[in-house]
Amino acid sequence: MRVMHATRLGGPEVLTAAEVPDPVPGPGEILVDVEAAGINFADIKRLEGAYLPPDLPFVPGSEVVGRTADGQRVMAFASAAYASKAVVKNPVEIPEELGAGQALALLVQGLTAWHLLRTAARMAPGESVVVNSAAGGVGTLAVQLAKEFGAGRVIGTASSDDKRALVVELGADAAIDGEAEGYAERVIEANGGRKADIVLDAVGGPVFDAALSALAPFGRLITYGTSGSVAPSKIDPGILSAGNIAVMGYWLGASIGLPGMLDPLGPLMEMTLAGTLRPIVGGEYKLEDARQALEDLAGRRTTGKLVLKP
Repeated sequence: MRVMHATRLGGPEVLTAAEVPDPVPGPGEILVDVEAAGINFADIKRLEGAYLPPDLPFVPGSEVVGRTADGQRVMAFASAAYASKAVVKNPVEIPEELGAGQALALLVQGLTAWHLLRTAARMAPGESVVVNSAAGGVGTLAVQLAKEFGAGRVIGTASSDDKRALVVELGADAAIDGEAEGYAERVIEANGGRKADIVLDAVGGPVFDAALSALAPFGRLITYGTSGSVAPSKIDPGILSAGNIAVMGYWLGASIGLPGMLDPLGPLMEMTLAGTLRPIVGGEYKLEDARQALEDLAGRRTTGKLVLKP
């Protein structure tokens, strides 16, 4: 089968094409022909060795849409997904009318957005929600789901006029610049002079620190990534108690095996097919162009979900 793999750690440039034997499924696993593989920022971090350092040679990717031997079209989590074939566990059958990119957006980004709002933040109707990096894969879905769940006001941050226009198109009440300097002031202004109830953040660093000042009493800051930071933030417990605010982390990978965590996939697919949820497919790349896809993602030149097509 064809793969894109790395024989050393580094940036996207370390990926090379190769022909390798088909993987052999273990107990409870099945082999699928890959229709499309999802691309995530975590793939970049793993290539660098900064996150779950891999064994070499390493084939990135953790999610696929594919066909089973008996013709079922499924989506599933997988290891070594940048390939023409992949071994998966617990596949979920998907309808033919659901695009591969849409399905992959729902599997990781959709589930993440759902659980950020419902499970981690426990958003109540009428609360205000700030979505940092709102033009990204999780952000575009979190904006829409927050409105669907009854948020009183949704504010998205994005780095350019075009991205902010997309955020508003998807239903946000306001879209603002997400830079750390002046962040809290812009959030409060966009929220009608009030601090926000919930902030969803995958940037980290100075933006994370600034978001603490944008939270209303009993507000929640949910962190689920640090794409914009190389140094961890330090949280002063005194700031939390003085403001009556909370910080919580969420990672889909650590929760996916818990009971009920996959249940939202059904409603997410129904909403997508009904047109009430619009997963954004930001770009489709040939398998051999995986390096370019990761460079575009790292350079913040993309919106929504990126996929590879073998």
